[in-house]
Amino acid sequence: MRAEAVWMPNDTMSNAHSHYWNPSVHYELDQAHWSLTDINHKIDISAWKPFLSNLPRDPYVNTRWKRMSWLNVLDDGRVEVMGDCPMAQGGMFNDADSMADKLRYYSGLEAEFVARDDVQDFVRAWAELWGIGAREPILFQITGVRGKDEIDPLQGQGIHADGCKYLSILVINRENVSGATSRIYSDKSGHKELAELMIEPGQILHIRDDTLFHSADNISQMNDEAPFERFIIIINSCFVDGFQNRMLRRHFPEAVLNDVF
Repeated sequence: MRAEAVWMPNDTMSNAHSHYWNPSVHYELDQAHWSLTDINHKIDISAWKPFLSNLPRDPYVNTRWKRMSWLNVLDDGRVEVMGDCPMAQGGMFNDADSMADKLRYYSGLEAEFVARDDVQDFVRAWAELWGIGAREPILFQITGVRGKDEIDPLQGQGIHADGCKYLSILVINRENVSGATSRIYSDKSGHKELAELMIEPGQILHIRDDTLFHSADNISQMNDEAPFERFIIIINSCFVDGFQNRMLRRHFPEAVLNDVF
């Protein structure tokens, strides 16, 4: 069972990566439950982009490409891949017929990518931001869409939550893209919109996923003569979706999970 983390102000923090995030991030997450910040100075996003060309097509959604792995921060601070476990979102968290209440299996992240110093630092800093400890599974996805005309980047999920407590979305690229505006709501019906955000490459949106809901507008080409491309990293942990937790317990018996079934 997971013990809830409590954030302490900067002058009392001892975490090695407390400098990674702008201090406003902690305040905004505490007060508004979401925060948008730029980490271009922390990662080499130009070196991450070549890994996009090796992404396999999503076997469940034809217009999407994707890799994912379950990561773990060890006691010595190293980030490692835990092993294979399917992605599992219950229907109460995912409204898309192609994904809801299904076990989904994807190719894992490339070892060369996970081993990068800036990737390791990013995952460690992200875990410390949310108070994620050793043996707590972290889902790390590289996913996105390419194409022409107009595409729903969420593939039918609409306004939704991902079934976890802590969620962040980092944009890697936006090429010839019109749309894809991110929206945050306090209700699933969408009557109470809190923010409308155009997230640029290198910017990351943090959300307390068990408190708020989010969506993204359709994507189309800015220039009709060329295709568009938009890829993001989704990283989340501390699942409140019992379906996902049951799969995690089955594949990682020693993992620290929420007591949700």
